[in-house]
Amino acid sequence: MAIERKYNNRRSADVTPISEYKRLQPQAKELEEAVLGALMIEKDAHSLVSEILRPATFYEHKHQLIYQAIIRLIQRQEPVDILTVAEQLRKDGYLDEVGGPFYITQLSSRVASSAHLVYHARILAQKHLARELITFTSAIQGKAFDETIDVDDLMQEAEGKLFEISQQNMKKDYTQIDSVVKDAYLQIQKAAERTDGLSGLESGFTQLDRITSGWQNSDLIIIAARPAMGKTAFVLSMAKNIAVNYQKPVALFSLEMSNLQLVNRLIINVCEIPGEKIRSGQLTKPEWDQLDQKLTLLLGAPLYVDDTPSLSVFDLRPKARRLVREHGIKVLIIDYLQLMNASGMSFNSRQEEVSTISRSLKGLAKELNIPIIALSQLNRGVEGREGADGKRPQLSDLRESGAIEQDADIVCFIHRPEYYKIYKDDNNHDLRGMAEIIIAKHRNGAVGDVLLRFKSEFARFQNPDEDMIIPPPVEGQIVSSRINKSRTSGNKRGAVPIPPPIDMSDAPMPF
Repeated sequence: MAIERKYNNRRSADVTPISEYKRLQPQAKELEEAVLGALMIEKDAHSLVSEILRPATFYEHKHQLIYQAIIRLIQRQEPVDILTVAEQLRKDGYLDEVGGPFYITQLSSRVASSAHLVYHARILAQKHLARELITFTSAIQGKAFDETIDVDDLMQEAEGKLFEISQQNMKKDYTQIDSVVKDAYLQIQKAAERTDGLSGLESGFTQLDRITSGWQNSDLIIIAARPAMGKTAFVLSMAKNIAVNYQKPVALFSLEMSNLQLVNRLIINVCEIPGEKIRSGQLTKPEWDQLDQKLTLLLGAPLYVDDTPSLSVFDLRPKARRLVREHGIKVLIIDYLQLMNASGMSFNSRQEEVSTISRSLKGLAKELNIPIIALSQLNRGVEGREGADGKRPQLSDLRESGAIEQDADIVCFIHRPEYYKIYKDDNNHDLRGMAEIIIAKHRNGAVGDVLLRFKSEFARFQNPDEDMIIPPPVEGQIVSSRINKSRTSGNKRGAVPIPPPIDMSDAPMPF
């Protein structure tokens, strides 16, 4: 016996008693009764809690049935009281199951008014959310003990289910318009103070910024094109403009290229050295000097790159929140949308999954209050159309989901006529080396076309009338400039001396 008691004592110290897990689920029976009673004695009570309560919010099954009967009466615009609720339950065949007319009468006698109805309903909603989380975590815990289940798959399933729960219970109260009017007025004042007339984040492409007034906070912007049109080159050029020229923090999620590949593309873009030479390392002495000099522009730039492959939209959310919180990210770029997934959730088709992804990106843009730019593929319909106009992309060409068009605030297409051997426009203007940015949808502004110059050897888009954007000097950063003599003649400010080459062997490489 002594040995047995010693074993049991040791066992109880090492193992949590199973009774610890046998607890009552979060519930508030008295509040459920009070809420149902209030709904049956106050005429417009349900309108106060209709966005808070669902039948599943109630823990007691009979209370779920009673609330469902109340909803049916309201849907038919019939009065809600003791008699009508009892009659509806009788029609549904549940009157005896809930305790008969006597129990319905008892509920209404337990409350005098609906004065605290909303407060009580919110408590019930919190209890219901807690129960959902308990059920969810218990299921995940059980599967975690099953060694036949892949842990990565389980993580994806857990993220998907948690996202579903958060979406179901994410409610935002309405706001009286006065505070919104004040915010809008302050935004107008800030825009008026800017000499460029923009109210959003400038992309560095002058004509594009004039149409969009800059990328606006909470907007989802889709940049779409067929392969080989230069989607990645376009967003990298824009990321360079924002992060290097304007020193605004940018986050770039690349699902297609590695961090090293992206940085090599940036080096080609900024240093103006052909890509094949960068990849092979076969540079001449002047090119090495040019590389050493211009590479300093990238060092210290607030550009953050994540090359997680097959990124889930649920993995993106915490990453994006942390980047905004810790680094003050002003814009988030995703390359590209069709490579994302919504693992952990079940879908009948890929179109449904892409719809969930685009809707989640729009919700994330609103939550973080920054613009999110997502690249997207176009379907092959463009290739099958004839004529110069037939090669221009249109909204129906968006691949895999019409929801992308619906969720996006701005949809832009990249179109390079030269790719299709179209060298002149209707006005006989030369289109070689040019790219059209077609703004096909603009929820809050005008649509139109913007012409940019595309330098394929440098994987760079730029304004047609400029050779190189000269970034403003940044304290502690060496800035070089390449300015044509014809532009700097007689202008002392334009003659920026070129410092000697820098030894990069010990330089910090943040990328």
